[in-house]
Amino acid sequence: MTTSACVGSTVMSPFNLAFSSGRNALGVHQHSDYQHLVSELLKTWCDGMIQHQIVDKTKPELHGALWCPACQKIHGRCMDAVYPFMHMAHKTNEEKYLNAAIMAMQWAENVTKEDGSWTVIPDPKSWAGITVFGAIAVAEALHYHGSILPSDVEKMWTLRLAAAADYIYKTFDLTFTNINYGATAIYALNLIGKELGEDKYIKRSRELAKGISAFFTTPNKLIYGEGKPSQYKSKKGLLPVDLGYNVEETLNGLVMYARLENDKELLGLLTESMSAHLEFMLPDGGWDNSWGTRHAKWSYWGSRTTDGCQPAFGLMADVKPEFATAAFLNTELLAKCTSNGLLHGGPHYVSHGVQPCIHHTFAHAKPLATMLDNVPALKNITKNAPIPRQHSYGIKHFAELDVWLVAKNGLKATVSSYDSLYKEGNQQIQQATGGAIGLLWHKLSGPIMVASMPKYYMVEVNNQQAQPDGEDIALTPRIETYNDKGEWFTNLYDLEAQVSSYNKNESSIVEVTAQLKNDHSQTISGNINRFKLHYQFSNDALTVSVQRLSAQLRNERNTRLTLPIVATSNERVVQLSERKIAIIKDKCSILIEGNIPISRRETKQKRVFNMVPGVEAIIIDAKLSAQINQAVSCSIRVMT
Repeated sequence: MTTSACVGSTVMSPFNLAFSSGRNALGVHQHSDYQHLVSELLKTWCDGMIQHQIVDKTKPELHGALWCPACQKIHGRCMDAVYPFMHMAHKTNEEKYLNAAIMAMQWAENVTKEDGSWTVIPDPKSWAGITVFGAIAVAEALHYHGSILPSDVEKMWTLRLAAAADYIYKTFDLTFTNINYGATAIYALNLIGKELGEDKYIKRSRELAKGISAFFTTPNKLIYGEGKPSQYKSKKGLLPVDLGYNVEETLNGLVMYARLENDKELLGLLTESMSAHLEFMLPDGGWDNSWGTRHAKWSYWGSRTTDGCQPAFGLMADVKPEFATAAFLNTELLAKCTSNGLLHGGPHYVSHGVQPCIHHTFAHAKPLATMLDNVPALKNITKNAPIPRQHSYGIKHFAELDVWLVAKNGLKATVSSYDSLYKEGNQQIQQATGGAIGLLWHKLSGPIMVASMPKYYMVEVNNQQAQPDGEDIALTPRIETYNDKGEWFTNLYDLEAQVSSYNKNESSIVEVTAQLKNDHSQTISGNINRFKLHYQFSNDALTVSVQRLSAQLRNERNTRLTLPIVATSNERVVQLSERKIAIIKDKCSILIEGNIPISRRETKQKRVFNMVPGVEAIIIDAKLSAQINQAVSCSIRVMT
């Protein structure tokens, strides 16, 4: 099969606020650092995906699918790769990319239902809401690159897109499931309606858009709705918010819709909202979703099966320059987490020998294609404007989350007592809470401590990787104990922890009062066991102090302060004395020092690894005193 020649003309971008129903060809554009980064990364990913594409015409149930090296199966959404494959086919005129796109769409018949939907796995009873993402991928592939398709294939894809659009039109509203679906449908219906010349889809998208303003929190305009039900309020009255889904999916759909429609009121609201979400980006481009309701899918750079933040932040770079910085930094981080052609689900997958799920790559390739098909926006993307967390502002409290952000000159941190759980009535806590430190980061070392789920479990069996090593140890700093039956109790399960904060001299202070509970929110034998945590943050150090406020319980065993410290397998760990441990990193050393003896816990592997958020660590323990008000403290200091 051969491709038609690429025609050198300017792409008609929907973000020029004018939509062309004709086919668009790639033009020749001036080089920029960001454009070069995105172009090279997209090529790397597309080539990597092709290496995992099954080519076997004798087996239509397999032919054209992308095989996942981590999950050892086919993810139904792999057909989303049609859009980046088509972009590369049009850009390079290489037949391998066009063939890959056509085969992916051929395989998609295996996840097709009579109602026009696609399913998340080749099982007609599985989740079909993901149709909205596949429909956008096909619509953008046709709009920008349909001219290179054989006419019969173009017609077939157009008919298939119409069937998917009809399913979305009949099924979606803003509350039928998590808000990322309804918000994305606003863009999908508008885009497809204009591509197919179908006014009813455009009308429906505008109707849905009128209701979206109700899904922004007060006072910071964060988007809520990532919970079941989507408008459920916790005992503290807090709504379900997830950073990863908001920045990598929901905001994309809303920004692209608002640009298409030139909806200035919505664009104003989105500017406020994006500014608030940007508070949680780390200086290395990571998204701090240590506290989010869908923390189970946190992958440090974003979320496991979402699309990526580039369209929202990159296409709004003309509004606020720090949005450009966000798009640039995050793309650089994605590149750093790429190996052998695929995006890995965290910074330390390679060092720990963990295979990458291919879902990360085919989902995150789409926004890169979006950026390259909207070249006028690229000229605005630089790293010149600092993002909020590059400043040193002390402490910020996000009241609608009960989350505190700390930003010193070198050190950045997050403390959470957010009690909104993903599923109403389900006590399986995913995110950092209980007054725990969800993240500790330094400009010389990168992440020092990062939260995991207290216990790793498969919230989404089809969209998570199993925990490796046969060992599940939480990476969230905590107080923990066991009863005489070996049952685990920790402040990570205390949804009623009380937190306060203040600045003192050059330090930022956070104080927590919490109880140790099990995963059913029960204390040991129903007895009170209150503890006080005192966090003191300076530019280069954190000191954690713990005091027992209630008498030691009779059946309480091995009560300790546990500090998981990020350390890759190739970083040297040295026990300097019974009270000092050092981790030697490239640009600095991390010194952990206690006012009592501290010990490194023995584990099955050289390093503990947790899928959330994909890092390696060592575990340091300090035994707590049985005496009330006797403080045990540990400092974590960055040494140059």
